[in-house]
Formats: sequence, structure tokens, C-alpha cells
Amino acid sequence: MGSSSLFAIVFLSWVFFISRTNQLQTYESQVLLQLRKHLEFPVPLDIWENYNGDLCNLASTPHMSITCQNNSVSELKIMGDKLGKVSEFYGSAVPNQTLSKSFSIDSFVTTLTRLTSLRVLGLVSLGIWGPLPDKIHRLYSLEVLDMSSNFMFGSIPPQISRLVKLHTLIFDGNFFNDTVPDWLDSLTNLTVLSLKNNRLKGQFPSSICRIMTLTGIALSHNELSGNLPDMSTLSGLHLLDLRENHLDSELPSLPKGLTTGLLSKNSFSGKIPEQFGELYQLQHLDLSNNFLTGTPPDVLFSLPNISYLNLASNKLSGLLPNHLSCGDELGFVDISSNRLVGRLPSCLDTTSNNRIVKFGGNCLSIDTQHQHPESYCKEANMEKGRSRGEAIGRYRSRGCMEQHTSPKIVQDNSTSGISSEFLANARIISQAAKLGSQGSIAGRVFPLEELEEATNNFNQSSFLGEGSIGKLYKGRLENGTYVAVRSLTLLRKYSIRNLKMRLDLLSKLRHPHLVSLLGHCIDGSGQDESTASRVFLVYEYVPNGNFRAHLSGQRKHKPTLSFLIQKNVCTEVYGHMHKQR
Repeated sequence: MGSSSLFAIVFLSWVFFISRTNQLQTYESQVLLQLRKHLEFPVPLDIWENYNGDLCNLASTPHMSITCQNNSVSELKIMGDKLGKVSEFYGSAVPNQTLSKSFSIDSFVTTLTRLTSLRVLGLVSLGIWGPLPDKIHRLYSLEVLDMSSNFMFGSIPPQISRLVKLHTLIFDGNFFNDTVPDWLDSLTNLTVLSLKNNRLKGQFPSSICRIMTLTGIALSHNELSGNLPDMSTLSGLHLLDLRENHLDSELPSLPKGLTTGLLSKNSFSGKIPEQFGELYQLQHLDLSNNFLTGTPPDVLFSLPNISYLNLASNKLSGLLPNHLSCGDELGFVDISSNRLVGRLPSCLDTTSNNRIVKFGGNCLSIDTQHQHPESYCKEANMEKGRSRGEAIGRYRSRGCMEQHTSPKIVQDNSTSGISSEFLANARIISQAAKLGSQGSIAGRVFPLEELEEATNNFNQSSFLGEGSIGKLYKGRLENGTYVAVRSLTLLRKYSIRNLKMRLDLLSKLRHPHLVSLLGHCIDGSGQDESTASRVFLVYEYVPNGNFRAHLSGQRKHKPTLSFLIQKNVCTEVYGHMHKQR
């Protein structure tokens, strides 16, 4: 009798547990369908319609993915086609850009917060508009929050500070127009902070310098002003992107582990700190279009990993010593439009070195056609009458004028003999500057379906050419980015694990003169799932034809590259190949 009762209790408990589990799945399925309705039935969610199975079992697409854990939604990513690209936005619905006038961001977030187990949330380019409600903090398990390319405005909700597990916060491409929050240091696990392309104003909050976990900060293309605090305490910071703001302090000390520093188009003044000579991990530094003075530190040119150095359009003066040493990785230097005098150091003379150097618009005693007389730089350095405000005004108006006029040759001259147009199209900024939702420059793994969609199933209309290592196609990803996809058929079997290690290594190679490998797709379909049969390599797309056409003069109405440039290119390629051995 006792055993029968025990069995009955266990059976009823099991039935009760199963019913609760099914009820939970049904409840969250209903929440997801309500979210679809709030978002006005975007195309990526068409697959949800009339679907009778468990939404957790849906196959991921490039535009939508659901991951579940313990019968609850743990990750939700949806990418739409509303890119948030409008010239003006006044806080109300925009036809064909935002969701409709009837959309309520408050109701949407209320429904969203019922998915209480969410750890990763990505809602990108969906036309979401309005002030983001405080109640977003009810998603207390969030680790990644990416709501970029929408139409949110006002303040970033202070209640987000309660999301203590958050390590990635991305609100790029919105219309937030208050100050950068000073409570961000409450997010003690934050590694990636990206608020690019908003209308944020006020000062850079010093509280950010207390977030010791940060690896990437991207606040470019905003309206930040005032001082930039000492950032040397952020020992784990690799990327700092503050381009196109109104910051007007002297340059502070930077973290010694920094690899990419982008501070151009601000109003920084004073000398470049000697401390920058201790940034031994630095690869890309852009200080152009500021008001920096003095002679740039010699050691800046010889940092062991520096490959891109842009000091153009400042007020740098003095004499660069002839014994100046350049680092082996330095491939691009721009010191144009300053007040430098004397001879060009031998390591910046590209007739004997394999790097691009732009030096026009100074008072150097070389190539006088593109230099000012020495008296010009001396007089400019002695100017005392104009106030700083007037100088900033000149800089701002000059920038507006340059948008409507062609750049002068005097500002674009380089010893390489390469045209201004060629240089303007060069991709000289590392992929690290394009901080994505993963906060990393490691190569992305592309699903085969996404590459098929990007190239229209590798249609002949996308075909670019064929070489000894496979066919090349032009493709367009779902976010509008153009890529080049190379299809390789492997002649012998490769271990997928071994292949992934090699491809991940290749994707981390960055150089101003190399087309970057953005990611890959390994097709392991076949009898043996541990080996690969085909590989697709996804590169950034560079227009203007292939390099062979530039060398041979096959481009119509375009001159062949000179023998000297061809020689320099070959020498540099050989040098890089030798280093990789």
C-alpha cells in the first residue's frame, strides 16, 4: 500500500513537472509572437508564422536566431533592414524608416522583459523609435545588449546600471542626445562600450576610467567636448575610438596595452606626450586634424608594432632628425599640413624604403613644389594675436569648405608617386576600428546560407574572376556591407579543427596594404564530418579592379604604376612573406 502511494505521488509530481514545462514553453512562445506583432511583422520573423513546433528548435538564419536553455529563451537576435540612415530625425515616426506612428516602445519593452532568462539580446536595424524605457533593467540576466541602428533618443536609461552581468553594451547609430552616463562604472563586468554615431554631448565621464574590465571604447561621431581624462589605468583597453568629437584638452596618458587609438578630428592641443613612446603594443594611431604643437617624439615612429601613423593637419613644428628610426611594421605615415622644417629623415624617404609617406604642406627642404617657404612656418609658429576660439573657428570652417572643394595636391603629396585618388581609397584603418557586436577582430564564421544569399547563390552576375586558388564572387551582406567571397575546393582532406586554427590566425593579420580576411565558412558536408571538402574565404571588398590590371596598364584611361612602385611593392611583399616564415 505504501509503495503504491509513493508511486502515485512520484507519478503525479512528474506529470505536474511536465505540464509546468510545457506551460512555460507555451508562455514564452506567446511572448515571442507578441514581440513579432510589436515589430510589425518584420520579414526575418516570417518563419514564426503558423509554426506549430517549439520555437527553440528553429534553425538560425543570418537575420534571426533563438537559443534556449532550461526551456527558456536565453539568446534572441533579430536584424531588420531599417538602417537608421536619415539626415534629420525629430523624435517621431519616419515613413519607410521607422516603425509606424502606432508603435509604442514602452509596450514593446514591457513585453520583452517577460523573457526573464535572456542573456544575449540583439535588436538591430528594426526601426525601433522613442526613448528607451527604464524598465529594460528587468532583464537582469543580460550579458550582451545590442540595439544599434535604430531611432532611440533622449537619455540612456540610468536603470541599465543595475544590469550587473552586462559585459557588452552597443547602442551605435541611434539618436541619443543627452550626456554619456556617469554611472557606467556600476557595470563592473563591462568589456565593450560602443555608443558611436549618436548625438551625445558633454564631457567624457571620468567614471569610465574606473571600469578595469574594458577592452574597447567607441564613442566616435558624437558631440563630446572638454577634457579627456588620464586613461592609463585601463590596463586591458585595446581600442579607443573618439574620432569626430569636440574634445579640446591636451592629450592624456593612454593604456600601455592599447593597439588602436583613433583621436582624429577633435581640438586636442599641446605636445604629443612622451608617454606615447611607451605604447609598445600600438598598431594604429590617428591624431590628425587637431591643434597639436611641438615636434613629434622620435620614438613614435619606431614603436615595434606601429603600422599606421597619421599626424596630418596639426601645428607640429621643428626639425625631424635625420637619424630618425622607423619601425619594421610601419607602412603608412602622414605628416602633411604641419609646420615641419629641415630635411626629410632617411627612414621616411620611400625611394629607399617600402612605405607610403605623405609630407606635403610643410616647410621641408625637399620637393619644394609642394612645400611652403621656411619663413611661412616660422611666422606661423610666432603668431600670438589670435585667440584659441578664433583658431577653432578657422578649423571648423575649413572642414566645411573641404567638403565642397577638391583637396589640394600640396596636402596630398607623397614620395611614393601614388596618386591622391589611390591613397584616398586605401584602407588604412584596422578592422579593429569597426567595433562589432562581438568586440573582437577575430574572423567571423559565416553560415553557408548567408554567403549564398549574399552572392545570389554564387550567380554568374556576382562572378569577379578565377585564379589558381579558386573562384571569386562579389557579395552583399545583410547589413549592406560588400565583400569578396573566394570559393575553394580542397584537393585533399583537411581536419576541420586544424583548418579553423589556420583561418583564425589569418583573419588576425592586419596591415594597411593587405586586404583583410573578415571570416570564413567551412563546408564539412560529406561522409566524414571531421574533415572539410570546401572552404569559403570572406574578404573586405576593394573596388577599382585587381592589382594585375594596375601593374599591366589594362585599366582604361589609367596609367600603369611606375617601375619604381612595382619594385617597392614586390620588395615589401617578399619582406612580409619572409617574416611570416
